[in-house]
Formats: sequence, structure tokens, C-alpha cells
Amino acid sequence: MAFIQINKQNFFHNLNQLALKAGSKDRLAVVLKDNAYGHGLTLMAQLAAEYGITQAVVISTEEAQEIKHYFERILILNGEPFRDEVFSFALTDMAQLDWIDPAAQIELKVDTGMHRNGIEMDQLSGALTIIRDRGLRLVGVMTHYRSADVLSSEWLWQQKNFAQVKRAVREAGFENVRFHSHNSAALLRSKHFDEEMARVGIAIYGYNELPGVYDPVELRPVLSLHARRTSTRRLEAGGRIGYGGEYRVPAAMKVSTYDLGYGDGWRRGEAHRPYVTADGLPILGRVSMDFISLEGDRETVCVMRDAHRAAKHFGTISYEMTTMLSPLIPREVTP
Repeated sequence: MAFIQINKQNFFHNLNQLALKAGSKDRLAVVLKDNAYGHGLTLMAQLAAEYGITQAVVISTEEAQEIKHYFERILILNGEPFRDEVFSFALTDMAQLDWIDPAAQIELKVDTGMHRNGIEMDQLSGALTIIRDRGLRLVGVMTHYRSADVLSSEWLWQQKNFAQVKRAVREAGFENVRFHSHNSAALLRSKHFDEEMARVGIAIYGYNELPGVYDPVELRPVLSLHARRTSTRRLEAGGRIGYGGEYRVPAAMKVSTYDLGYGDGWRRGEAHRPYVTADGLPILGRVSMDFISLEGDRETVCVMRDAHRAAKHFGTISYEMTTMLSPLIPREVTP
């Protein structure tokens, strides 16, 4: 069946670049949610630990349990808090403060302008009072930027808001609390990173989504997607391929079928505007659930080497191109 290759050298290169921006690899927390953005949760955890990363971020307790033995600390963004010395839990709503286990490690998320989740800034004082009165274990305070990857001043505005949050937490007497707000884009555009941790996601996988006006940081795609030939036939001029016969062969050619389709998480796209594979071969006709057709008879083809390029073709973003890939596709590491 189709397979995915994970380039270890490129992954380590990206971590090197980000560690330079953060000042140390100890300040990096790799975001491995959603099957490590489609790269493979356990595989990427193992490689990150091999590099020397000690912190990770995931979406669920199930993900955290799967990779627990690779890291010293794991932040769970959407899980019910319980006591665990490795896990900490993002707390995003005031109502949670009334019922969570006081022994659980919590990281309070404050909405500084994104308006997706997190307590409001004017609720912070009340939240800190409840945390103190209930004896809750506050180990972190965090926020998320809505426009770090956009050429605007909104990032600076949210930074100022988070500076107020930090000041309020410190003035309330809380110590040994880590503050973190930087995602990949924020870290890449930062000149002087001064927080305890950066939550780096898309950048570790090789994609810099910042506009070109910012100082370039070379990142290299980690994932490549490949398909194997399942059959080959010779078609004469006028022959039509696949569902609806949407591709008409202009001249006699050899056509092969490969084992990749939207059942594997590959985009269906439009037959009249074909995607061109990383090997330079246009997909012929419609993508079906399990197969694509290409000219020639190569045993294997590289369908995607750069998710950013593929995303431009399909009118989406690199995140979607990789996270959609089925976890059932075998993944292998290349040096």
C-alpha cells in the first residue's frame, strides 16, 4: 500500500533552527497532537526524545498516555485533569475551577484576544482567588495568538495583554509558574524570546507560514508521501480513464494505477485541474477512494514531498494536507 517516509535529518534540522530561536532546546515543547500533524504520534515522539526534547503538547489524555515514557512533561490541551507528575492540563473555563482535582497540575489559559477558548482577562483575578482558596496546583499560565502569522500589529497587541496577565499572576503571589504564549509563527518572528517555553507545531514538521518580509528561517519538510503501482495497461488515443472517463488519452500511452486515494486522506481535487505529483506526473482523471492513475510504469512514485506546495494547489493549508493522512498508512524513518 501507499507509505510515508519521515526524514529524520530534516526533523533534527528544524529542531536545531527552533532551538536557536528559543535559546535552548530545553525551551521547546513539541506539539504532537492529531497524530503529530499526520506524521505519526509515537514515531515523532521517539525522534523528538532522541534529539533531546523533554516537553510535548497533545490534545487528549489518550495521546499523552501513548507517549508518556518519552517526556518529562506533557501538556494536555483538552482532557479532564487528574493527578500525574508528568501531565499538566490546560484549564480554559472558570467553571472547571470548582470541580477539578486539587492534586492535578493545571495551566490556566487566558483569552488575550483570540476569543476561541480560555478565561477572559477580567476573570483572571477571580480565577486566581479560587485557585489559591482551593489549593489548586497552578504550574503554568498560557495564551494563544490569533495573528502571529499575519503581517499586522495584532501580535504585539496580544503580547501586551499577556504581559498584563503575567504581572497580575506574579503580583498575586504565585511562584514557580511557567508562562508560554509562542506558537511556531510567534517564535519564528520573535527577536528576543524570553518565556519559559514555546509550543512549536507546524515548524518542526518543516513549514514556515510567515510572510516573506520576516527574516527567513530555513525549514525542511519532514514528511513525504509515496504510492506503489498496482497495475499497468497501454491505452490508445481516445481511451478514457477512471470514473466518468474524465481524462481522454491524447495519444497512445502506458498508464498505471497507484494505491492512494481519498480513502487514505489524499484530496480528491478536480480532474480538469490535475495535481502534479512531486515526481512531475499529473494525476489522470478522477482520484477514487483507493487509487490514482499516472502515466508510465514506475514501481513507486512520490506524490507529495512539500505539503505547502500541495496545499496551494488544493486551496488549503499545509496543516490540512498532513493531518488528513490516514494513520493506517505505514510510516518509516529515513536517515
